[in-house]
Amino acid sequence: MSVKFSILELAVVGQDIPHTQVFKNSVELANVSESLGYERFWLAEHHNMVSIASSATTVLMSHIASKTKSIRIGSGGIMLPNHSPLIVAEQFGTLGSLYPGRIDMGLGRAPGTDQVTAHAIR
Repeated sequence: MSVKFSILELAVVGQDIPHTQVFKNSVELANVSESLGYERFWLAEHHNMVSIASSATTVLMSHIASKTKSIRIGSGGIMLPNHSPLIVAEQFGTLGSLYPGRIDMGLGRAPGTDQVTAHAIR
């Protein structure tokens, strides 16, 4: 029996590191993970946090899927209180069509942020 490995990426923002570099780092981590045989690359949804840049999870998933060949890309997870279920279904249906067999949808029910930001999202 073999163990399958995955990575949970938060797209961490460091001091004096622009978001463009953070996203390049995420792509590089996904590529290294893929080359090492990792099965999945998960992206978390967090909002209004200065140290985490993965707030637009499905956009980042699509970008990383376009820069990799075989590793599965997943949301860990999409916080349903922040989104219309129909929009989530449409976005993941589109991702599944663009990257067949490579998209995983993880769902959650926490807001993924503070109360003020949660209200602004809705």
